[in-house]
Amino acid sequence: MDNIHHIAIICSDKDRALDFYHNKLGFPIIRSNYRPERDDWKIDLKLNESTELELFIMKDHPLRPSPEAYGLRHLAFRVPSVDNMAEELEQKGIMCEPIRTDTFTGEKMTFFHDPDGLPIEIHE
Repeated sequence: MDNIHHIAIICSDKDRALDFYHNKLGFPIIRSNYRPERDDWKIDLKLNESTELELFIMKDHPLRPSPEAYGLRHLAFRVPSVDNMAEELEQKGIMCEPIRTDTFTGEKMTFFHDPDGLPIEIHE
């Protein structure tokens, strides 16, 4: 195993998820499919040449109890400049936590949240 194929995220609202991940974060849509047998949407976005972000738009699923619960804690994306990306996100209405320095790497980082509260990190 040497690469991530995709990351799957369950979202509660199609329009809010697409506005956030496609319009604001800029991930291109590869495909969008409604699955009538499940009454949900599966939307695949392109992260890079080899990795996709899968959005599953599902109704009535349990809320995430806490980012500190067992399982995936958060997503982290490498960016050239945390300062510039945080400013760009905030201009789009996405509020970031204060920028801080990673204790172990000395690199800048900050967090923001998707519409369903999933923590997302940007890291230099």
